[in-house]
Amino acid sequence: MDTSYDVKVWKTLVYKGARKTTHTVRWAVDGKPFRKPFATAALADAHRSELVSATRRGEAFNRVTGEPVSHQSEAHAANWYNFAVQFADAQWHRTAGNSRKNTSKALMATTVALLRVPPAAFKPVDVRTALREFAFNTKRRKETPPEVAVILNWVERNTLSMAAWEDPARVEEVLRLVGTKLDGTRAAASSVKRNRRILNVAMEYAVKHKILRSNPLPKGKGSAPRTSSAVDKRSLLNPEQAARLLRWIRDRPRGGKRLHAFFATMYYAGPRPEEVVAMDVADVRLPLEDAQDQWCELLFHTAQPEVGKNWTDDGQIHEERGLKGRAADDTRVVPGHPSLTRILREHIKAESLKPGNLLFQGEKGEMLAGSVIRRAWRSARKAELTPHEFESPTGKRVYDIRHTRLTKWLNDGIPPAQVAEWAGNSVPVLLAIYARCVSGQLADLKRRMEAGGDLPELPEEG
Repeated sequence: MDTSYDVKVWKTLVYKGARKTTHTVRWAVDGKPFRKPFATAALADAHRSELVSATRRGEAFNRVTGEPVSHQSEAHAANWYNFAVQFADAQWHRTAGNSRKNTSKALMATTVALLRVPPAAFKPVDVRTALREFAFNTKRRKETPPEVAVILNWVERNTLSMAAWEDPARVEEVLRLVGTKLDGTRAAASSVKRNRRILNVAMEYAVKHKILRSNPLPKGKGSAPRTSSAVDKRSLLNPEQAARLLRWIRDRPRGGKRLHAFFATMYYAGPRPEEVVAMDVADVRLPLEDAQDQWCELLFHTAQPEVGKNWTDDGQIHEERGLKGRAADDTRVVPGHPSLTRILREHIKAESLKPGNLLFQGEKGEMLAGSVIRRAWRSARKAELTPHEFESPTGKRVYDIRHTRLTKWLNDGIPPAQVAEWAGNSVPVLLAIYARCVSGQLADLKRRMEAGGDLPELPEEG
């Protein structure tokens, strides 16, 4: 234990400011100074008396915290690795697959940062894989291979105690390392922010279980990198680009028409990819072929995000969930353009689909895989966009199709409340994401501003 009996307690320092008086208790452990401010003289005297009493009893003081050993929390007795495993298990049963995966990644990076010595006997990538895929995966931990168990046993022996979180300098260093990639470069701001959020939950868990006295993570502005939820305007597709990409996918020899219907649904109705793959044939309400109004309706009530079989309870790649940000049984209805009506009617007929069937299927009738969707979209971009456009953010992610549609609705003057309802967002979130991309009414706004006229002509001064 990092303790010392070399302790000196000095006289309380009193500072009388313009608004309040501060009483600061000062002492040193093994030559390292410590200070603790109090609002009243009584509180300062009480704390100073405790320090003096501890020295008279011959009690050791902690070199890191400066406090007597009797004042220490349970942190010194708790190993970080064991705590992290316990926390991962607690989170597993209350979170979805993607959250489980993100929790494991954050705990992995933190554990590597809290090792006493670098893992010289193991490759860094093997240590990270062992932690991410087995140590912090409640479902797979019992399946840990012998060679991985050797790594995890070494990590457990060489991980610092939870007392590391009581040292501000150590906390700062851990947060720096957690925000750094393997090659030493800074991780994306969104990743850093997500890891901070998960660690904050872990620290609150430690406080709740009386392992730590308080949450040691810094609070307030500047404690985490700034991130923006606003869509990059460069990622949006123009109608001509979208038409070329969808045409290329339709003409693709292998499954092109099925994928064309999938991407057309995203383009014309703006749902999330995980909502489209979950659609049933019965979720499409097509008008009669001879009806005058050829608009269809799409019903969304389920999402099937792809999280990987190692992170779901049933071992399936997809995890069935309700709509994002909505009650478990909530639904939403989105109108489908007549062009989409025609595409979906032809798709259902060509695939001989019946109510109860998945609307968009893989080659063997299974749920459409995310890898197939992403590969087809990337191939279309490479084939149809110029080299400059392909390397740019233009339509780089499948999700950008949704961004394109929602932005177009707003630019067409559809009220934000209606767009938010169709998109499955709240109005504040919708405007925060797409406000920078709304420019469809710019010409009209310029005319309104111009109508205000210039400054009046004033008579020249004599």
